[in-house]
Amino acid sequence: MKENYQSGPQQRDTPRGSRPESPAKARSPDPLPSWHECSTKSAIRDFVADVTTGGGTGFVPPHERIAVFDNDGTLWSEQPFYFQGLFVFDRIHALAPGHPEWKDTQPFKAVLEIDMNALAASGLHGLLELVMATHAGMTTEEFERSVRDWLATARHPKFNRAYTDLVFQPMLELLAFLRANEFKTFIMSGGGIEFVRTFSEERYGIPPEQVVGSSIATKYEVRDGRPVLVREPRLDFINDHEGKPVGINKFIGRRPIAAFGNSDGDLQMLEWVTAGAGSRFGLIIHHDDAVREFAYDRASVAGRLDRGLDEAAGRGWTVLSMVRDWKVIYPFELEEGGDVNGRRRNQTARNQRGRNQT
Repeated sequence: MKENYQSGPQQRDTPRGSRPESPAKARSPDPLPSWHECSTKSAIRDFVADVTTGGGTGFVPPHERIAVFDNDGTLWSEQPFYFQGLFVFDRIHALAPGHPEWKDTQPFKAVLEIDMNALAASGLHGLLELVMATHAGMTTEEFERSVRDWLATARHPKFNRAYTDLVFQPMLELLAFLRANEFKTFIMSGGGIEFVRTFSEERYGIPPEQVVGSSIATKYEVRDGRPVLVREPRLDFINDHEGKPVGINKFIGRRPIAAFGNSDGDLQMLEWVTAGAGSRFGLIIHHDDAVREFAYDRASVAGRLDRGLDEAAGRGWTVLSMVRDWKVIYPFELEEGGDVNGRRRNQTARNQRGRNQT
């Protein structure tokens, strides 16, 4: 029997190589302390209990417990634009003096003029064209170094923090909770696979071999007597919209039982995952917290959520509200002092003031 878990209102990751906790231990103390006691949290717990209870009608053996997560907007923030896009934009500005033709050629013109609407119109293909133009010819090791250097120095314009500080604390707890219950967690990102792999293990506890994303082609070469992989200026795979189920089948080889996303780019992934037999879980994060993060959905340049909002209830998917369901957004909120309950009381008051001003 198929059952989708849905809600109404509503630890950090286990280091790789450590032993997972037993399901019983994972439930005490609360494995999701940054989540309010709400129906969203209850739906997650109920689903996990259902698929891990031996002898139950919803039991799923551990080797079939696969959960997939979008990255941008699901595991970390994505405003004012996808973070990989901001990485590429910095590179475009640095290289522009040597490419005067870019001033009149899209999508380069949009980057140089900071025209976000034109960038949005170019879509993921446009972003990947920029990636190809700025990083083709590099070896995979050189590209990784360039990403790590940028992540170490670049700062988010709103928070003045490293972009890797802007991962979602409640989602880190959810990843750890699932792994403690013998789930295998994968990233299914529309962004570049090599970009996400540079930080996925350190920040999410997800090793690079469990990251699936969009990619440009690579080729094998021997340079100075050393074998290397070189990035080529052509697309290999687009892991977005209809590409996500294709990517799951191609790279994972088993239909997951849970999927987590935040935009219409995740719609087909959610559709395909939750259409399978047995217990299934689909969740959409709704970014509705303009004070602690950003508020956006149907009209957003990055992470547009339109159909997903309209169709979630009918498909049995849970829609998570950041304002309603999360006590804190980022790990640094905890590091700056105060327990999650105390900080949430202060944030609630600020959120209310923010809503009163809109």
